[in-house]
Amino acid sequence: MRKGAISRGGVLKAVAEYDELGRDRFLSKYGYKPATGYLLLHEGRTYDSKAIAGVAHKFDQGRALKPDELIGGRSHAARWLARLGFVIRSSRSPDWTRDEIILACDLAMANGWKRLEFDDPRVVELSALLQTMPIHPEELRNELFRNPNGVARKTVDITSRHPDYQGKPTNGNALDVEVMNDFLARPTEMMEVAQRIREGLDTGDLQDLPSDAEEEDDYSAPEGRLLFRRHKSRERDKRLRKRKIDAVLRQGRRLACEACDFDFEVTYGPRGAGYIECHHIVPLHEAGEGRTKLSDLALICANCHRMIHRRAPWPTPSDLRVLIQKSRDGAASIPSQQAPEPSRSGQSLAALRAEREQAKTSQHPE
Repeated sequence: MRKGAISRGGVLKAVAEYDELGRDRFLSKYGYKPATGYLLLHEGRTYDSKAIAGVAHKFDQGRALKPDELIGGRSHAARWLARLGFVIRSSRSPDWTRDEIILACDLAMANGWKRLEFDDPRVVELSALLQTMPIHPEELRNELFRNPNGVARKTVDITSRHPDYQGKPTNGNALDVEVMNDFLARPTEMMEVAQRIREGLDTGDLQDLPSDAEEEDDYSAPEGRLLFRRHKSRERDKRLRKRKIDAVLRQGRRLACEACDFDFEVTYGPRGAGYIECHHIVPLHEAGEGRTKLSDLALICANCHRMIHRRAPWPTPSDLRVLIQKSRDGAASIPSQQAPEPSRSGQSLAALRAEREQAKTSQHPE
């Protein structure tokens, strides 16, 4: 049977019928189950998005869609409704991120690694702070998002995994244990991390930083995603980078990578002249709101930059330089079994073409 488009008017009529019948009767009448993925938010109330979209079809196309004719997720029903200008929210709270768990662990440690109750003023305060954190998009936040009950529950998950806990651990996740162990191993540093995150959220410094999903997937920052974004934002400050480059040139030094000595101009000629990346070597938990000094920065090549940020703990350019030298020394000590084939990467396109033509001629002589 044909499915047609739904309109905003049709959706509003479906909403009105939902309000008139109530949720249970509405869902039973049309054979729908309660939403488990996304909800429609309209005038302060929530509605089962799949059922609303299916019934809206009745008002626009003459028949309601059956549940098996419609997918409830973002790929179908929720997408229809969003395109019509309606607000869609997830019916489940998103997983806790490292940044959020850092703040919860900080609170748990301050409480002697004992659970906190939902009405504890510190839990209520943390709940309000987490709701301002710019990590989870609005459509993934429901009315229970990081409420005091959820925050208190997270402190239970954390404290029940503490080495001194005598009872049965709750069903937390591996990240809870990982962050807790960081606090146990480096309490002063992790407390400072939590304080930096709090300050950044309170001042708004962490609110409008650009997100780079690819780099956040590739890189690992023990201090969390928000401080890492600020770190990357400072590294990409063109004015700061130019000042660092100018200072190096005034000292008569080359623009070479401080870790591996790579020089873009030597390799790429005029195209590489004046180019190198800038790395902020101050640890994230120490990089507060103060002015960045040129001595806080290092000039490095793109490859070394990615290697530094690839996995925590991050090495300094000097640390990476030692790793590179050890690797080179190790490779040089391995005896060669046979002479390597000559590299073709240095051949010009014309040389490669001539080589291919010569091969064809030798295979098919006139």
